[in-house]
Amino acid sequence: MSGTSLDGIDGVLVRMDRATSHAPLQLQVEQHAFAPFDEAFRRELMALNTPGDNELHKAALAGNQLARLYAQICTRLLHQAERPASQVVAIGAHGQTVRHRPLEFDADLILGHPAVGYTLQLNNPALLAELSGIDVVADFRTRDLAAGGQGAPLVPAFHQEIFGAEGHTVAALNIGGISNLSVIQASGEVTGFDCGPGNALMDFWCQQHTGQSFDRGGQWAASGQVIPALLNALLAEPYLHAPAPKSTGRDLFNPTWLAQHLGPHNAAAPADVQATLCEYTAQVCAQDVLRYAAQAGELIVCGGGALNLFLMQRLASGLPGVRVSSSETHGLPPLQVEAAAFAWLAYKAVHRETASLKSVSGAQGARVLGAIYPR
Repeated sequence: MSGTSLDGIDGVLVRMDRATSHAPLQLQVEQHAFAPFDEAFRRELMALNTPGDNELHKAALAGNQLARLYAQICTRLLHQAERPASQVVAIGAHGQTVRHRPLEFDADLILGHPAVGYTLQLNNPALLAELSGIDVVADFRTRDLAAGGQGAPLVPAFHQEIFGAEGHTVAALNIGGISNLSVIQASGEVTGFDCGPGNALMDFWCQQHTGQSFDRGGQWAASGQVIPALLNALLAEPYLHAPAPKSTGRDLFNPTWLAQHLGPHNAAAPADVQATLCEYTAQVCAQDVLRYAAQAGELIVCGGGALNLFLMQRLASGLPGVRVSSSETHGLPPLQVEAAAFAWLAYKAVHRETASLKSVSGAQGARVLGAIYPR
């Protein structure tokens, strides 16, 4: 998995077993590996999130490079586990999302064709299958879009599988570049959507002003003071107040968007801006938990944001009476959850089982997600 944080690639080797066709799926992460993006490649991926020159050529080459990096991660995982590639059923390779514009454009009201829009993940799954000698499952979002859905987030069904508790409402929050919330109601009904920014804006600001790729532990944000006027301006973003189902990405929450809001605050201390961006992510997520998961006694947090101690403190401050905990307390470390989710999605595709949820994406119904590239 390489997500909107653009920090690198997390890979997991996952064993999944089911005693009978109707039994719960047992999931165990056997190995985990991470490889950071070098700065030049990270800048290239960041640039491809917005319109630019020669995009098709650059995107194709970036997809090839990602496939090579994914293959290297797979080799490391197999070496660590001392397993041959022949023992792996499939690789789930989501690719790198650079555009996500669901349900926009291409509607034909005369013919009655609804808008589908598009979602674009850079990848070359055929090359990955060739390099790894393993079947590859990719392109997880587009079938849901074709069925009238948002195509994102994809993880709520997985969160239901691993975090769901019969008779209890459970909330799970993934904080990557973008934050997304899954709510598994006591009744079993699941809702999920992208809340808004996660680490993306904080990481950008930290890189620009400190040269560090992220604010380790939130220490820099903790040293600053929130700028109330800036925070209120950020909270006025219309996306935040739109009802679910909804999804977003760097198409909206990007440096250009931030610069537009920073105009009146150009003289502010960088640490104060960082504190404000941290508070922004915390308040956006906390407000959605209160709105959609008021009965949840615990918020399970995963993704890189779970390692930001100051952000976790600010989340807890906005959710009195709710225990804010890391997914590690539930047996799955924060940096492994999303990669494990795409292993699970690959499993579902290989077995032709549906993995999308109408209640999450707004699609016409559940669909089998992913395209299979044989080795």
